[in-house]
Amino acid sequence: MRARSTIFTLFVEYIYPERRARVRDLVAMMEALGFSEAAVRAALSRSARRGWVLPQREGRVAFYALSDRVYWQVRQVRRRLYEAPAPWDGRFTLVLPEGPRERGERERFRREMALLGYGSLQSGVYLGAGVDLEATRELLAFYGLPAQLFRGEHLGSREELLRAFPLERAEVHYRRLFPHEAPEGPEEAFRALTRLVHEMRKVLFLDPLLPPELLPPGFLSPGIWRGFLEARAALYGRALPFLKALDLSLPGFSSPVKVTSGT
Repeated sequence: MRARSTIFTLFVEYIYPERRARVRDLVAMMEALGFSEAAVRAALSRSARRGWVLPQREGRVAFYALSDRVYWQVRQVRRRLYEAPAPWDGRFTLVLPEGPRERGERERFRREMALLGYGSLQSGVYLGAGVDLEATRELLAFYGLPAQLFRGEHLGSREELLRAFPLERAEVHYRRLFPHEAPEGPEEAFRALTRLVHEMRKVLFLDPLLPPELLPPGFLSPGIWRGFLEARAALYGRALPFLKALDLSLPGFSSPVKVTSGT
């Protein structure tokens, strides 16, 4: 776990729907995860230079707030991690964007399309099932990309479709996901919960969370996601005394955890 990526996970799991946190709260949580205060402040400073977070101050209290762009990403991660998907209507979404042309930006766009649940049929052609069209249009607008969007049925085999998605890599990730030993106390539970969420948000780039009728036989995803949500709820309950002891100024962090995914 790297410092900048871990800070993003903290915003996803403990800070949302707030978009900013006190620096001292971020430092306290990160120190519990094994990061030094100097490493945390350096990661926040680098993120600020990239425009990912914005430094703020109220009197003597320092905050960092997520940029609009990164807050959108947190919202998409939360949606895919914790919201039950709508019933699938049997139609696929095909997106043909005009660009990006620059290689680095093209790869960032591909990853963010994967985050929304799209696979790549071929270079510059994206396929999704049960994807969020509003989020798709928002992402295209972020990049300033004109695009053609189509909705329709697929007349070929399921195997042809599944080649667009890295499901084998997702399976490898899932098989090494859960810890084998239960945490002993609240701080250990906080660490275990944070690592679990961190790894599950990473798998969103590999697993499009396809409708069950499209999944290959024996694919681990549905059972893994049920297990994740149950483990998250249990770990959150164990970690709560540690979080409360930190006296976090985060109105959203103690919201009840619900197992809502129908994946």
